[in-house]
Amino acid sequence: MIVRIWTGQVLAGHAEEFCTHLAAQVIPQLGRTDGCLGGELLRSVSEEDGYRVLVLSRWRDEAALRGYAGPMWRIRPVWSEGELRHLAHPPEVTHFLQITAPATP
Repeated sequence: MIVRIWTGQVLAGHAEEFCTHLAAQVIPQLGRTDGCLGGELLRSVSEEDGYRVLVLSRWRDEAALRGYAGPMWRIRPVWSEGELRHLAHPPEVTHFLQITAPATP
């Protein structure tokens, strides 16, 4: 499994609208994408210079990520043109291999 973290710096005053869009459109679409094992939306607690927003998604394998993000999946974030008006700069992506399952209480 590969964990993909999409990171965007949201402009001040745009966090609520942008997060609403991601929660209503992007996260559900990820759930319908072949090879995606789930996704979640996180927003930083601090609003210094806007907010940082993370979309954390889990993928079955590299082939699934390639099908979703294209051949440059390792470095190319996926976004729609309308999303850029909410961001201070284009988003970034990083990828991780899961070593352990999440801790349980």
